[in-house]
Amino acid sequence: MKKIASAEQMDEQTLITKLIEGDGDAFEFVVGRYHSIMLSVARAIIGEAFADDVVQEAWISAIHALPRFEGRSSLKTWLLQITGNSAKSRLRRERRQLSLDDGWQAEPDEKFDKRGHRIDDVLPWNIETPDALLENEQLRQVIEDTFQALPPHQRAVLTMADIEGLKMAEICNILDISASNARVLLHRARTALHHSIEKYQDR
Repeated sequence: MKKIASAEQMDEQTLITKLIEGDGDAFEFVVGRYHSIMLSVARAIIGEAFADDVVQEAWISAIHALPRFEGRSSLKTWLLQITGNSAKSRLRRERRQLSLDDGWQAEPDEKFDKRGHRIDDVLPWNIETPDALLENEQLRQVIEDTFQALPPHQRAVLTMADIEGLKMAEICNILDISASNARVLLHRARTALHHSIEKYQDR
């Protein structure tokens, strides 16, 4: 007996068919739904200056590749993977010889176990709520500066996990990295932000 697709799967399949057929309304719908998160991923990897160009390139690549889309991942994950690849290619062109994992040793190795988990506990913030942190304009700037200074992969994983709420499996597919690497990158990005906040509070 043929398995009946779920309503969500059917909607996506129908949408993809319409996109392949060149349906303008379908394309407008997809752009409205996914452009913002694609831009967020591009910014995280390559920065503000080239993010718009990267996303435009990603849309063009996606349109050309749609007839070959096999549905092994969701349309969203597929689009973000194309965006990630486009951003990394642009990064390589703009910063030749730059490793996407540059900064991997930002924290001493002895602070992490073999699985990449931090051995020493991170101290709690000396403030009651995250909202209270963001009320301080100067602290917001410290956080933004620290975020922008993160290596591209750390910044991208942090953006997708903590800001966009993507699952770790999706992040690994988009960036083409292992789950263990993704967890380490996320932890180190969070630690860098945390240390910046601690330094600010210790002033």
